[in-house]
Amino acid sequence: MKKILSLVLVSALGGALTLGAYKLFLEKENKVVVAPAETTPAFLPTANTASKLYNLNEAPDFTVAAENTVNAVVHVKNVTLSSGQLTFEDFFLGRRPQRAQLGTGSGVIINADGYIITNNHVIKNAHELSVTLNKNSTYKANLIGADPKTDIALLKIDAEEDLPFVTFGNSDDAKIGEWVLAVGNPFNLTSTVTAGIISAKARDLEGKSLQSFIQTDAAVNPGNSGGALVNTNGELIGINTAISSQTGSYIGYSFAVPSNIARKVIEDIMEYGNVQNGMLGIKGGTFNSEIAKEVGVNYTKGVYVSEVIKNSGAEEGGLEKGDIIRRLDNVEISKFEDLRGYIKSKRPNDEVQVEVLRDDEIRTFNVKLSKTDAFSVNFIKMELQDLSDSFKEEYGIDYGVMVKNTENKWLYSNLGISKGYIITGINDIKIESIEDIAKIKAKYGDNIQEYIKKLEYINTHKERKEVIFR
Repeated sequence: MKKILSLVLVSALGGALTLGAYKLFLEKENKVVVAPAETTPAFLPTANTASKLYNLNEAPDFTVAAENTVNAVVHVKNVTLSSGQLTFEDFFLGRRPQRAQLGTGSGVIINADGYIITNNHVIKNAHELSVTLNKNSTYKANLIGADPKTDIALLKIDAEEDLPFVTFGNSDDAKIGEWVLAVGNPFNLTSTVTAGIISAKARDLEGKSLQSFIQTDAAVNPGNSGGALVNTNGELIGINTAISSQTGSYIGYSFAVPSNIARKVIEDIMEYGNVQNGMLGIKGGTFNSEIAKEVGVNYTKGVYVSEVIKNSGAEEGGLEKGDIIRRLDNVEISKFEDLRGYIKSKRPNDEVQVEVLRDDEIRTFNVKLSKTDAFSVNFIKMELQDLSDSFKEEYGIDYGVMVKNTENKWLYSNLGISKGYIITGINDIKIESIEDIAKIKAKYGDNIQEYIKKLEYINTHKERKEVIFR
């Protein structure tokens, strides 16, 4: 018994010695580090708002807007005549065979009397126009007028009863991300409705700041042109006009003329017979960080005024070179297309409130829009305009009028006179402004070119030339 107790005691003592040796010589020391109380723990930012599941009851309801719009959107058919292939018999008999071609598109009834808005390219070169309503009634359509620049046209049909129509909405109030419907007749599939959102505003497809489209991702295809772009209230906010595609069919984006521009165009056609274009009276471009750095301001949105046209509404209203236009009335101006789009919805003599940034201060001016023809004149198939003061100073030219556009093939082929040339004298009469051109036109009448015996001009190399006609 004593031997067993001795053995147990020795074993316990040996284990204790072994554990102590391990702790003392073999086990690594673990240090406990205590963070200071003021240390801020690292974290990732998260939203404070409580997440919630999408409520199906809050989803937009398109049914009423679609039903009303479908009945007001029509199928437009355009019959054009093109020259067919000339046969041997046609050649000797002096005949020119013509072949009928059919084009189709869409249109939107805008009042109960049968006025219909569509695209100019839908009815271009029409020999015969017809319109088919959603209820399959077909009517002959008359062209009231068209504007190729905005691609808007106005048709009229005579129906026995009042027609369903779409009311105009305010396209300036349309928001990016807002739900919209595109209604039209793609691929001759009548009464087709597609949905999407507004993906951009004031979009220019040509890169020349001449257009101001609403961009949407609602599916639009050939045949939709001239159809309606409406909001969820069923209000017309655009006329579907173009698609961005390499194949000719929809690949993601479509473009519509804003309703404010379309409405103004057709109202002008109905009241004046043509489109009344207003002009702010400035030259400039979209403001950006590069220009901001040059002028020393911490602002990168708006339109930079590089020049104020002499005797324009902008000059009379107080705008100056170097101003940065931020708003027109209550519409924010982020780029030049915003400005052009808003001005297109106005007429000459309309007054616009212009908010500008000048010398780090916000200032507001009232500007009356001028007529575009107040700054140019048509003369022997050339459009001429006054020289700006900055142009005269830069090139050392005291007087003359510049060729803005020309269709005078004779002057171009014989003298090279084209865009950018400066007319300085006619028949020894000094030409200082377009007023002098207007006086010459009034003196000689329609056959003015026959009376021109001497022409003085400056070419694009700034060389002075003189030509005497015998």
